[in-house]
Amino acid sequence: MKIATASDHGGFALKEEVKKHLMERGIEVLDLGTHSEESVDYPVYGKACGEAVASGKADLGIVVCGTGIGISIAANKVKGIRCGLCTSVEMARLTKQHNNANILALGGRTTETGLAMEIVDTWLDTEFEGGRHQRRVDLLDQM
Repeated sequence: MKIATASDHGGFALKEEVKKHLMERGIEVLDLGTHSEESVDYPVYGKACGEAVASGKADLGIVVCGTGIGISIAANKVKGIRCGLCTSVEMARLTKQHNNANILALGGRTTETGLAMEIVDTWLDTEFEGGRHQRRVDLLDQM
């Protein structure tokens, strides 16, 4: 499995922790930047991650900005992306089970590192339920 990661300056520190955690799990990481805490524009990085996942260059993606809001909006502008901003383990479980989210968004300034790793693990380890949810995911993908 290959996971694309991307962040702006507000999410850089947490993105680096997420990358390390993913590699410890034996997951290949495609780091799309940013590579420092120097101010950058989150839409550039959300789009890059969305395009990497939509094109198949990566299987899944994780994006991080200060709150996770802006970068998730940017990622969701890419056709075929279902990016969910998760602030709890329960949200991570449900965004995969019900929405088959292919990108996870986190807030670098709003989510403690330990919780962020629990969210990442839950999201990665949860399976899409399909069934009645597939119809809804299909509707999202048609938009």
